[in-house]
Amino acid sequence: MNHNIVLTAEAHCDGPCGVYDPASMRIAAEAVVSMTKKLHALEPPAAGDKAALVAYNNTFSRYVAIKEEQATLAKDELLVLWTDYFKPVHLETYPDLHTTIWNAAKNLSACKVECSLEHCEQLMADVKKIHEIFWASKGRQVEWYTAS
Repeated sequence: MNHNIVLTAEAHCDGPCGVYDPASMRIAAEAVVSMTKKLHALEPPAAGDKAALVAYNNTFSRYVAIKEEQATLAKDELLVLWTDYFKPVHLETYPDLHTTIWNAAKNLSACKVECSLEHCEQLMADVKKIHEIFWASKGRQVEWYTAS
């Protein structure tokens, strides 16, 4: 028996699962939007109320941590679609795909750096566009929706 046989396996990604869906990116992006809105809605405590200040700082830091974590997750999910799912043929069919993904990645970074509802709106518009392109590329019509 020859144990030196080398087989070549090819896959379009790290693991040939074939399971892609922009929903995970959308959910994480929605969490970024939600935390941004919650941060804007937080009311600072009255001066001199130490217990309220501690509670405020705790809540504020938790919201920021979640916003950061979810923005990173959304970017990871975006990059999986970009690097593993979308192919050159998709760029031919959807010539603005590269710009749309680039804008989404930049808006995710901006949502981490700032607490901007404007960046959140731009992000969700990009995520919606990616959703539409993704499902059109599969020949399916999947309605856009948000959980919040």
